[in-house]
Amino acid sequence: MLNIVLYQPEIPQNTGNISRTAAATRTMLHIVKPMGFSLDEKHVRRAGLDYWPLVQLRIYEDWADFCAQNPDARPYLFTTKGSHRYTDVHYRDGDYLMFGPETRGLPEDMLRADPERTLRLPMRPEARSLNLSNSVAVAVFEALRQLDFPDLKEENPLKPSL
Repeated sequence: MLNIVLYQPEIPQNTGNISRTAAATRTMLHIVKPMGFSLDEKHVRRAGLDYWPLVQLRIYEDWADFCAQNPDARPYLFTTKGSHRYTDVHYRDGDYLMFGPETRGLPEDMLRADPERTLRLPMRPEARSLNLSNSVAVAVFEALRQLDFPDLKEENPLKPSL
């Protein structure tokens, strides 16, 4: 199972959308506090729709709490300053894909501590960055593609039989 880590998320709608992606892909969602909102807020619930019962969610008080509860985790750090493209990685089952807060991204000291694990989604420089929930979806589906979409339905009732 893949893991999405949201480090100090700020915008409830993004977290709601990401929870929906996590539910649909059987991906564990980890949230590291502080958050800029409550998970009970209507914006979070509305964005996640009726997918919330399918979300596998873990919440941590801070980064130290996350590290203590996941001692073997070495997350891939997604940032516009990444050393490698997100497609250059060979993802494995159990990997952690980590994303920072919408307004500032992951802390510089975290990025400097493990620059080889920093990943970026290529885009034109003047565009700054993609929306957080879009970035998470792109990364998750690339990792799942490499893993051959484990435990996900791929049937298409409209596709003609061969």
